[in-house]
Amino acid sequence: MKLGAFSISLSVRDIQASIAFYKALGFDDMGGIPDQNWVILKNGDTVIGLFQGMFEGNMMTFNPGWDQSAQPLDRFDDIRDIQKHLKAEGVALDSEADESTTGPASMMLTDPDGNVILVDQHR
Repeated sequence: MKLGAFSISLSVRDIQASIAFYKALGFDDMGGIPDQNWVILKNGDTVIGLFQGMFEGNMMTFNPGWDQSAQPLDRFDDIRDIQKHLKAEGVALDSEADESTTGPASMMLTDPDGNVILVDQHR
């Protein structure tokens, strides 16, 4: 099972201060709209998202169908197949993708230590 591109999504208090901090660490702009309180930054293969006022806490994010540069993959495991596999393994899901649809969808789960994981397919 391939989960796709990985990033950490950070809930920040001040988007501009966080952008400046992570740019000082060597991260560059990859996407997002600072005026809407979200940006995606990249340093090598490491991707972080900064989000102000959109969710509480930090979460791991996987994007089926994307590589680490947010470029579409020709072949990937669809989120619905990933979801079916997780359910068959007895993994509890906090939210689910609608298995009767195709294309973009998301699901959320929480690991045994309370870490939130978002699987967010954009295509």
